[in-house]
Amino acid sequence: MVKSYLKFEPSKSFGVVVSSNSNLVWSSRGKAGAGAGQAIVAANEEVLVWDIKKGELLSRWRDENCKFRVTAIAQSRTDPDVFAVGYEDGSIRLWDSKIATSVVSFNGHKSAITVLAFDKTGVRLASGSKDTDIIVWDLVAEVGQYKLRGHKDQVTGLYFIEPDPVVRTEGEDDHAVMAVDSEPSDGFLLTTGKDSLIKLWDLSSRHCIETHVAQANGECWALGVSPDFTGCITAGNDGEITVWALDADALASSAQKVDLSQSVNFLQNRGTLHRSSKERAAEVVFHPLRDYFAVHGVEKSVEIWRIRNEAEIKKTLARKKKRRREKLKEKKAEGADADMDETDDTDIAKAEVSDVFVQHVIVRTTGKVRSVDWALNPGVKDLQLLVGGTNNLLELYNIVGKERLKSKGEEPDYNKALAVELPGHRTDIRSVAISSDDKMLASAANGSLKIWNIKTQQCIRTFDCGYALCCAFLPGDKVVIVGTKEGELQLYDVASASLLETVNAHDGHAVWALQVHPDGRSVVSGGADKTAKFWDFKIVQEPVLGTTRTTHRLKLVQSRILKVSDDILSLRFSPDARLLAVALLDSTVKVFFNDTLKLYLNLYGHKLPVLSMDISYDSKLIVTSSADKNIRIWGLDFGDCHKALFGHQDSILQVAFIPHNSDGNGHYFFSASKDRTIKYWDADKFEQIQRIDGHHGEIWALAVSHSGRFLVSASHDKSIRVWEETDEQIFLEEEREKELEELYEQTLTTSLEQDPDEQDANREIAAATKQTVETLMAGERIAEALELGMTDLNTIREWEEARQINPNIAPPQRNPIFVALGNIPAETYVLNTLQKIKPASLHDALLVLPFSTIPSLLTFLNLFAQRELNVPLTCRILFFVLKTHHKQIVASRTMRATLEKVRANLRAALRRQKDEMGFNIAALKVVSMQLRDKSVREYVDETWEEKEKEKGVRKRAFASLS
Repeated sequence: MVKSYLKFEPSKSFGVVVSSNSNLVWSSRGKAGAGAGQAIVAANEEVLVWDIKKGELLSRWRDENCKFRVTAIAQSRTDPDVFAVGYEDGSIRLWDSKIATSVVSFNGHKSAITVLAFDKTGVRLASGSKDTDIIVWDLVAEVGQYKLRGHKDQVTGLYFIEPDPVVRTEGEDDHAVMAVDSEPSDGFLLTTGKDSLIKLWDLSSRHCIETHVAQANGECWALGVSPDFTGCITAGNDGEITVWALDADALASSAQKVDLSQSVNFLQNRGTLHRSSKERAAEVVFHPLRDYFAVHGVEKSVEIWRIRNEAEIKKTLARKKKRRREKLKEKKAEGADADMDETDDTDIAKAEVSDVFVQHVIVRTTGKVRSVDWALNPGVKDLQLLVGGTNNLLELYNIVGKERLKSKGEEPDYNKALAVELPGHRTDIRSVAISSDDKMLASAANGSLKIWNIKTQQCIRTFDCGYALCCAFLPGDKVVIVGTKEGELQLYDVASASLLETVNAHDGHAVWALQVHPDGRSVVSGGADKTAKFWDFKIVQEPVLGTTRTTHRLKLVQSRILKVSDDILSLRFSPDARLLAVALLDSTVKVFFNDTLKLYLNLYGHKLPVLSMDISYDSKLIVTSSADKNIRIWGLDFGDCHKALFGHQDSILQVAFIPHNSDGNGHYFFSASKDRTIKYWDADKFEQIQRIDGHHGEIWALAVSHSGRFLVSASHDKSIRVWEETDEQIFLEEEREKELEELYEQTLTTSLEQDPDEQDANREIAAATKQTVETLMAGERIAEALELGMTDLNTIREWEEARQINPNIAPPQRNPIFVALGNIPAETYVLNTLQKIKPASLHDALLVLPFSTIPSLLTFLNLFAQRELNVPLTCRILFFVLKTHHKQIVASRTMRATLEKVRANLRAALRRQKDEMGFNIAALKVVSMQLRDKSVREYVDETWEEKEKEKGVRKRAFASLS
């Protein structure tokens, strides 16, 4: 009989506040923007929505089919509930924040998305990627419009430049008519790349109209555009910021022109500013309503710059002119020749960039900054900046603006208003321990120890500690013991949230391992001082200061010491308390008798140090894992190596047996590695049962529950994940087949993408396509449906021809699929197959079809047109097929005849639909006129929020530069 196992599946993930691989977005939510707003942040493969004021997690967006990390987030300008999220594999998903559901997904890039931007109307999305391409997506039709190529390295900045159309005044009198250019333009796109270039693209003609070198000293890492499109800022290495003036009016007027003069430059370099930090910049973010922008690199600070208004610039220029005159007078007094320049120095268009931009304040943050966004809260007069750090921390800072400074010489100040820090560690978790009732989890990191409720994933206690390397719950689950890098053992009381005792256990040498004795009365610690020390738990009576009373207190008392030849990296008691296994830095494992501490076994075999080990529930097997990527299973009776397994692709940091499994012998174990995977093994059969993927960083810690129903892992990606045993059975052969299939699919899609569009390789514009397993399967489904449909059409035609000769002939035997679906006609079945394919994948699926199926497809398109079935889809498929196979179709006489029929039927269908739409539009106009005549007013002013925001706030950013 084939042995089956139970599968472990991911169930919970917590411990992450914000990941350092994506930007963050601030969003005002609630009644009239009540509270401090929400932060939409990346958390590995999920997107989290945090209430900044309460520190609560409001929503968690996760696509079960996506295992890749989030790398970019953007919010729609027109619909604040719509967010675009880019992933590491090059896919993009549109999320509706109200229902926390992915509504559309796109797949066109070959590598991670770096930047996303919505246009003004919210119907187009532009995406930039590490693969150097830019794709413009149509969100209404749910397709990729085109791919723009021009950058030679990853795209780092992306903005739609959509200035308002030029308004022409007709006539000179007071009653002049204002006429806007009739045809709306597609607008422009401003992009920057790591290749240090800044490019301006005309989206109407789909080509690059301007290219400049953005940063003279190397790469360009950030782009910020002023809200009124009059200028932009690029930032790169060595703290350099380049200021550009953008002629928005000239862009708007040129939108309708075909022949542009080559001498026109819409982008003009206005000069360079220098940040106080020499680190490379990461982001430039303009305030949407006020004259400030934030710029930061990867250091622990954010620089806030202010744009001066016209009066301030004139004042500065006048002061400079006055100073220059005084210097000239001094020179003349000294007898030197000096000519006075009489030009008007107060012309702000000629002002230097340093006269216009001034550093306002430097905000010092708790950790290194990954991303920032401005927070707009009604009623808050200060500037508010949301900061996401690389140390798993969200902070909101209040910054005093220039207009709120009381005196001229007063320095602008800032303060940290709010922070979301409790639900996660600042540093990597190095050890996890589960309480005896499987309800609590202790996680220890450098500087902090946290106690979690596993069921609710809430952090119930946080303690400050040293650099923790190992931890364990003491019997009763009320006390947690922590071993630190400084050689200390620290005891923490969970109930009173206090530090009970600190023992300098190993004289300043790191405590690499500790374990509680199976009888629960003592603990052993092993350190880098080449000793294992045994500590008994004693309850002592301690006097309470200032009183005559005494109180019970837990103390650690050293009872025995075991000296070995090298540093101790791991140690384990056997569950029957007979043996103690010690792993040393010299790659050996020594097994001692627990009572006498005499050497029982020496386990040789690993080429590099053993990092972790565990002993099975029946005390018969010991499993060791090493930095040499191998797992070894040993017998504890004779110390023989039963099997050496090449377990992982990197160092194996943790191994742990399941205490009780279905067979009762506890010979199944887990291993966790730096290669980001957990593997489930059978120690009797020496076979891998399951590979568990999910973490995005090295897995430092692993703990199996006492019931054996779940395990907990902690990783460099800051997440703590719970994996639960399900009722689903695993068969080893099926698992191997599934792994081979995954490998095949991966190599298949990469081979398809090797040279997908060779003819477009040197062109600026290309088709936004990408072959995936999904599109390949969709193509196969279409081909299958066409084959079934054509067979059915031929069967029906032959029956009808035979019926003309013999009217009593019985109906033909149709395919069981058509009968099962209610005897539907073939064209309905084919149309249903086409409709089920996502619009974004349709073109790629049609590309998979061999040319031999195109005549069948045209036959069905003709039937769709005849019966007016889904005319938009019919047109879309027809145009794509014609564009792709134009030469072959034109060369075929039979296909040309079919095409003529399609044209005639489609024109008739489109004419009828056009007339119907025209009739409906005319009727709606009549209804609106009737409503107007009855003086029915619209009482809802949809723009009142924007008016409130702009009330009292004057927009002037960059006005002085263009």
